[in-house]
Amino acid sequence: MPSSLSSARRWSLARQLLVLQLVLVGLLVGGGTVLAYLDAAQATDDKAAEEVVSVAATLADSPGVRDALAAADPSAELQPFAERVRADTGVDFITIMNRDGIRYTHPNPSLIGKRFIGNTGPALRGTLFTETYTGTLGPSVRAVAPVFDDDRGVAGLVAVGITVESISKELSERLPPVLAVAGGVLVAGVAGSYLVSARLRRQTRGVGPAELSRMFEYYEAILHSVREGLVLVGRDGRVVLCNDAARELLGLPADVRGRPVGQLGLVPGLVSTFVSSEPASDELHVTDTRVLLVNTMPVRSRDRMGNVVTLRDHTELQSLTGELDTVRGFAESLRSQAHESANRLHAVVSLVELGKVEQAVEFATAELETAQQLTDRVVGAVAEPVLAALLLGKSSEASERGVELVLTEDTAMQDPAPHIGPRDLVTIVGNLVDNAVDAAIETAAERAPRVTVTVRADERELLLRVADTGPGIADDAASDIFRRGWSTKPGGGEAGRGLGLALVGQAVRRHGGTVEVANAPGAVFTVRIPLR
Repeated sequence: MPSSLSSARRWSLARQLLVLQLVLVGLLVGGGTVLAYLDAAQATDDKAAEEVVSVAATLADSPGVRDALAAADPSAELQPFAERVRADTGVDFITIMNRDGIRYTHPNPSLIGKRFIGNTGPALRGTLFTETYTGTLGPSVRAVAPVFDDDRGVAGLVAVGITVESISKELSERLPPVLAVAGGVLVAGVAGSYLVSARLRRQTRGVGPAELSRMFEYYEAILHSVREGLVLVGRDGRVVLCNDAARELLGLPADVRGRPVGQLGLVPGLVSTFVSSEPASDELHVTDTRVLLVNTMPVRSRDRMGNVVTLRDHTELQSLTGELDTVRGFAESLRSQAHESANRLHAVVSLVELGKVEQAVEFATAELETAQQLTDRVVGAVAEPVLAALLLGKSSEASERGVELVLTEDTAMQDPAPHIGPRDLVTIVGNLVDNAVDAAIETAAERAPRVTVTVRADERELLLRVADTGPGIADDAASDIFRRGWSTKPGGGEAGRGLGLALVGQAVRRHGGTVEVANAPGAVFTVRIPLR
């Protein structure tokens, strides 16, 4: 017994369901057949009882029967009449008797004159009644009715009966249709159960319930434990599955299953990647709060089912990369300054060797005054040390590339912004200045390349403005410049291309600020960040 139970547990879900359905169909068909048989039996008994009651009542009310009972030889008239009625109605016996139960008629003439076998008490009291009783013809369903004379006295009795054997024969004639219907229902039920089982077997791949349960538990555990975001998007563009990490990375509510991707409030680039039929590998996407690395892979069975999307948080890595770029920029600025200092030192040494000491001192003093003036200007106007260092470094880097970086006279940031971290300031200003220097170099043949920077803070807002003498921004590109992948340089969308302005837009939006873009004639980027 335990081995058979263990074997049943190893059955696939489809097989267990098939067996269960077959048992249920068998029980239902068997129960229905039994109920139908009992109903047919009851209907046959009721029909027999109604028939004998009708015949008995009719004979009891017949004037001929009443008159014959008063004759000298009742049997002579009643026996032929009773047999004719019996033959016409199909009952098994009609017995007409006197009050003492002495028969005047019977299907077996030899029993005429003998006492009726059965109950007659209720009929003698004037009541028609039915009963099942075993008489000379065997068990029968009979009705006994009183025959009243003119004074409403009981002059005799009429008993009409149908044998149980006849009733059983009629019932057996009703059974074949019932069994045929039961067989048809059984065949249909078995066929339907088999089809359902076959489909379920294809869907579950023949896996048993215990294994399915374990797979589901593993599936739930993996989905909720992995740090990478996982989103399954159906062929219709609706979310089929979204784990906890994906909801956190995308800022989604808990009830996203079944909702269209386009209604989740994602940036357009993410939406198009999620629903695209083409795979994506390590795509960078910038949201309002994060930088995400996105991979998509279409899932196909017999046809395309949808996309599996994996998300990794690239924000910290991108921040570290930005900091590394800043440090690299500072190092490059120091290298540029060292290179310039070396050139100036060589010039001073050469003048001294030529005996022109006064010119050497004048040249060295002028260069020191210029460098010191720029340093004093930046440090005096910008209280944020990281931003001041960034501007000094960018100034040296721009100077080495032949671009003049100018700090406007109205630049004034006496106190560091309390809720805007140095990292975001470096992201915004550094990327805007880098783009401005590149743009200014493009038109160096037409006009002197220059980048103008304004940093101004008051009680209400922080204003950062970067202007260049480059070609400016095309009108049809103004709405796309902060989208990840947009770039005027070749290779937009590749690593290091088209990401700087997207990070600028992300940092500004994170602090509730705005970015304005204009041409005058080069590009002018104005960032306003509220300080309250």
